[in-house]
Amino acid sequence: MLHLANVHAFYGESHILHGIDLQVNRGELVTLLGRNGAGRTTTLKAVLGLVGRCTGTITFNGEHIVSMAPHRIARRGIGYCPEERGIFAGLSTEENLLLPPKLNSGGLTIEEIYAMFPNLLERRHSPGTRLSGGEQQMLSIARILRTGARLLLLDEITEGLAPVIVKKLAEVLRTLKARGFTIVLVEQNFRFAAPLADRHYVLEHGRIVQTVTREELPSCTERLHALLGV
Repeated sequence: MLHLANVHAFYGESHILHGIDLQVNRGELVTLLGRNGAGRTTTLKAVLGLVGRCTGTITFNGEHIVSMAPHRIARRGIGYCPEERGIFAGLSTEENLLLPPKLNSGGLTIEEIYAMFPNLLERRHSPGTRLSGGEQQMLSIARILRTGARLLLLDEITEGLAPVIVKKLAEVLRTLKARGFTIVLVEQNFRFAAPLADRHYVLEHGRIVQTVTREELPSCTERLHALLGV
């Protein structure tokens, strides 16, 4: 579904990504692991056309998207949940959910979203400013599920959240994967990511330094802990 080959990304004169190669097959959950500043978020933004300059090859469903405008990339069926969440504080929970346009068929209905996130049903009339951090994170994920996007790019969705919310988000990701969504997860919390992913890519200084499949994980855990500083 998604393939990056020799991708370099720049912000002005700063060279952030140095030849990223990775692939994400349909229905997979893949993680981008690494310390802060490793280039994980920039990799997501390169896919979305949100970096200053990008070279190399990025294909989505076989279509080259490197030179495409960000809104056109999104309309191909890519949903992005940024680290800062992007909730509209003055709108209610339900207004936030109804705001994004439908890009493709197959998006979740409001009823399906409320079944997946009961907290949002309870807070559907509450403004964004009244939601807890965990509820805002749920809303940020739920909002892109309505659009019909089949590739989800999720950036640090567990950061700063209580363990009970982190556990709930793990359940949601398993459910989405079972429903056929393809997920790229940028994550600092290796213990959260490890049991969920089909494959892990470890980034360091804008390069992929290790690729670990689910089957290889038991024999590579010590090496990953060293790379991630766990």
